[in-house]
Amino acid sequence: MSEQTDAGTGQQSEGGYDPHASSLRGTADPAVLEELYAIRGSIDNVDATLVYLLAERFKCTQRVGRLKAEHELPPSDPGREAAQIERLRRLAADADLDPAFAEKFLNFIVSEVIQHHRAIAAENR
Repeated sequence: MSEQTDAGTGQQSEGGYDPHASSLRGTADPAVLEELYAIRGSIDNVDATLVYLLAERFKCTQRVGRLKAEHELPPSDPGREAAQIERLRRLAADADLDPAFAEKFLNFIVSEVIQHHRAIAAENR
């Protein structure tokens, strides 16, 4: 990941990413924009963390996929998936996150994982 300094803001950016990119410049009070940039900086940090956490999660699920393929187990495990959805919905509620959103998010991830598991199984045939 290359970092460079944005000449206009003096901010470090990742690969040309401008953390102050906005179509709001000139339309809002500069103090409001600075507060907005600060909050967005926190969002950017969370997004980066999510990407790295997802990468780590997929490394683990790839290992699961290889293990399943080696032992001719099915790519999906509906019992595990249902338990995970129930667990994630509870965690979301505890964290004041919409449980339905958390379920959609997990379903998307599980769908990707199952595709990976199917591809790994096909490679091992």
